[in-house]
Amino acid sequence: MRQAGRQPLLRGLVLAGGRSQRMGRDKAGIRIDGTTLLERTIALLDGLVASTSVSVRPDQVDEQLRSRFPLLLDTGVGLGPADGLRAAYLCDPAAAWLVLACDMPGLDRPAIEALVAARDPARAATSWRSPVSGLPEPLCAIWEPATLARLSSLVAAAGRPVSPRALLAESDTLLLDAPRPAALLNLNTPAELERYRKERHGHQPQEKPDDAQAEP
Repeated sequence: MRQAGRQPLLRGLVLAGGRSQRMGRDKAGIRIDGTTLLERTIALLDGLVASTSVSVRPDQVDEQLRSRFPLLLDTGVGLGPADGLRAAYLCDPAAAWLVLACDMPGLDRPAIEALVAARDPARAATSWRSPVSGLPEPLCAIWEPATLARLSSLVAAAGRPVSPRALLAESDTLLLDAPRPAALLNLNTPAELERYRKERHGHQPQEKPDDAQAEP
């Protein structure tokens, strides 16, 4: 049993193991204002977590951009974001993990600070509410150890993509309303990237997101 007043250590995880097939190029290396999306996302966690790791596929270990940072290897092939989450759990099962996809350029430091400040370790997770579905946004959330343990077991048993969003939706997740809904919208296609660069306020959400299949 955890001692009163103690809470699991908070670590950071940036998901950057996707194949970016719809974008047609590596999303982690896309530059916004001169900084890659991966570098920008890692910087958002600076000082808010005990450590930050980048989730990657085994074939990305020697890639120039990713290899500059501490890496966690995905534990499966083609299992989506759940792969990276499970890798984080196996790395430190006692820790909570602040998980960020690397393809949300609208995220800013105040949003991450607000998420950390609102964290309730007694809940399954602390997450922003998706502006698309009203469901938890699992790729900008704090996952507590017990919830990661459950996800890890599901992935190991299923051997196929498991939806992190569905797991948080059926759990005791603390949901927060995003101050800027556009901050939670990710970039998946060249058209969305171009629209973001023109508008600087994000892009219109997809009607039917599927976080179990989409890769960051």
